[in-house]
Amino acid sequence: MEPLRGGDPGRIGPYAVLGRLDARGGDVPAAEHRFLARAPGGDRTVLIGTPLEGTDPGRFHAEADAARRLFGPWTAVVDDVGSEGALVWYTSPYLPALPLPAALAAHGGPLPERTVRALGTALAEALAAVHATGTAHAGLSPAAVLLTADGPRLTGFGTVRAVAPGGQDGTGGAGLAPGTVAPEQLAGARPEPSGDVFALGAVLAYAATGYTVPERSEIPEGLRGVVSACLVRDAAARPPVQHLLDQLPGPVTGFGPAPAGFGPAPAVAGPQATVLDGGPSRAAALLGPGWLPGRVVAALVRQSADVLAAEPAPAAA
Repeated sequence: MEPLRGGDPGRIGPYAVLGRLDARGGDVPAAEHRFLARAPGGDRTVLIGTPLEGTDPGRFHAEADAARRLFGPWTAVVDDVGSEGALVWYTSPYLPALPLPAALAAHGGPLPERTVRALGTALAEALAAVHATGTAHAGLSPAAVLLTADGPRLTGFGTVRAVAPGGQDGTGGAGLAPGTVAPEQLAGARPEPSGDVFALGAVLAYAATGYTVPERSEIPEGLRGVVSACLVRDAAARPPVQHLLDQLPGPVTGFGPAPAGFGPAPAVAGPQATVLDGGPSRAAALLGPGWLPGRVVAALVRQSADVLAAEPAPAAA
């Protein structure tokens, strides 16, 4: 948990703000302001997202409200959307979590290949859930990914983009990391699932190298093919999410023993078959004990302790 900055609100709606989730500075921006806060009564901690300066608050509110209907594996739950004057927000239940850039900082560099494969598989399942609703996320970026002890959570719901006519809202949201917005979207094309695949490739490149736009030779050999395929400029040539779910799992070297079931994913019948159709989660087998490096786990423990220490006293609540 990071300290509040000058000008940060002490309360957001009925929630008492405890601190920020994101560190000041850094070269990997978040697409929203994120705070940790205590719910009325002091018995529940929440993660609150509010729009960046210059973001249309009406649109942020509408997109966050639409995200309440997104359910799927590894997708953060949006359980409250509100506004008070010019300030709008959404909340998600709090779990000790590090934004992906903070996880790399805690680890001291790029994450192990086993972790990156598990992360990519879970995010591919999350995107499959988003795409099944007829939307494109269009806000996937390293800071939109939170790492928890039991797997990642995809956030950034103030930047979810409903599929729109060509030319509308094609430039992506403010605060997205360089290299994470697909070329066709930068040129004004409507957000599409293939653009999310491009962003996923950039996120995995970042997790594996520390850069969203690395040289191909910098990407670990075991990930180079699948990440490079996601990042091709031709949207039609990018692999569908289902193909990624076939390719990302696999035996890799890394720290600690691999959990049972860590290996190539079985083929799934039909091009649209996903965990949403009742099949097993391919990511779940990869996210057992040891999926996160020890220093990242230690940072999650410290955050949990900081949040407990920051809880307001019963009288203040």
